[in-house]
Amino acid sequence: MTSVRIGAGLGFYGDHWEPVAASIERGDVQFVASDHLAELTLAILQKDRQRDPALGYARDVVPLLLRLWPLMQARGVRFVCNAGGLNPHGAALAVQAALKGRGLKARIAVVAGDDVLPRLLDPTQDFPHLFHGHDIAGVRERLVFANAYLGAAPIVQALDGGADIVITGRVADAALFLGPLVHGLGWKLQDASTPIDLDRLAQGLTVGHLLECSGQGSGGNFGSQGWWQRIPDLARIGYPVAEVWEDGTALVTKPPDTGGLVNFDTVRQQLLYEVHDPHAYHSPDVVLDMGQIELRDEGRNRVYLSGARGTPPGDRLKVVAGYRDGYKAEVSWGFSWPDAWDKAQAAQAMIRAELARRRVPHDELFVEHPGLNAAHGPLAPLPDASALNDLDEVWTRFVLRTPDRSAAEGFGRLFPWLALSGPAYTSGFSGLHGASELLGIWPTLVDRTSVEAGVAIDWMEAGA
Repeated sequence: MTSVRIGAGLGFYGDHWEPVAASIERGDVQFVASDHLAELTLAILQKDRQRDPALGYARDVVPLLLRLWPLMQARGVRFVCNAGGLNPHGAALAVQAALKGRGLKARIAVVAGDDVLPRLLDPTQDFPHLFHGHDIAGVRERLVFANAYLGAAPIVQALDGGADIVITGRVADAALFLGPLVHGLGWKLQDASTPIDLDRLAQGLTVGHLLECSGQGSGGNFGSQGWWQRIPDLARIGYPVAEVWEDGTALVTKPPDTGGLVNFDTVRQQLLYEVHDPHAYHSPDVVLDMGQIELRDEGRNRVYLSGARGTPPGDRLKVVAGYRDGYKAEVSWGFSWPDAWDKAQAAQAMIRAELARRRVPHDELFVEHPGLNAAHGPLAPLPDASALNDLDEVWTRFVLRTPDRSAAEGFGRLFPWLALSGPAYTSGFSGLHGASELLGIWPTLVDRTSVEAGVAIDWMEAGA
């Protein structure tokens, strides 16, 4: 029976690409799929694009391919990524120039058409917030990007057309993996009307979900107290690899002679990651029901996957939109024993008094104490008063959220005079200078037919 082997690339912008080399050299993969876009990454890329219109893509794709493409090219491995972000053509041009500069050849396909900002700016249409249902009119004038999550179809088209490297904008994470599987195994997307095809797509979607987070699928970021210590050699972790057969069944593993662990527990943790309803995990290509999935641990870093069930996808696509949402500034201030806690509380009261006295416009002054409650917030109970004041040091992080840029830029000036006129301290300030713009996220839904009609594939040649 025909099978395809596909390896995980990055799990987010800035992830480590060296483990991918092991998948290429020893994992016998035919495809690598790399997910550069976490949920908020587009906001980071928008700030890049504001500084330079030629940016707006995940810039790590260039050094990644300079390192890995020679290995892939020599073995016939093809590469799919969403590093295009808000500017897939810009990403492709940068990759083309970099490869050409090294004398490397590649046929590059650029998938565009996920940008739906003009639709959301149309005042005659309503795009309610996906979670609380509020009207978009309140943020419409502040929108700066809006991108629909495309499915696997344009990736399949690009691979069918002979692409060595496929660079997309915002597509559903698992679609990066489903596309190569559909292409390599001859599955159907547009006519997926029979239960067997939908179930195959559901299996492929499950494989993509298991691989989309790089090392998290092979023991990274794993488990609870007493379990994570059992994962071997995380410093040399191998990213997950899947072999998928024509009927959709799959074996999840990792390259030989690498660290990490693939077993029933590590795979099931990733299976349920970011899943709200395991019986209805929505994607643009298929709705996955995980209720009958079987994970069979076969030992030696091998887990067999079967049983995923699929139903047809809906007629709308999810959109992630971003809008200008004010500014923030933050300062950290440390106090030492004795009475470190009381000093920190007195300092907080003084800062709040200064904000009121100067009538600084702000929506919120957020305060937390790293090492005490910064990780878990109100779920982290504080020690009693006597124990708090016995602490060797207490750090306080102040974050001002304001609609006024000048208020954010001036926040740090409220602190230095307290060095000699406030509670005694020895640990100093950090972050006294600078402010950053905040981008709010607006998830919504759009009609898929109109979006998909505008999806296009453009071609570039490197080293031709």
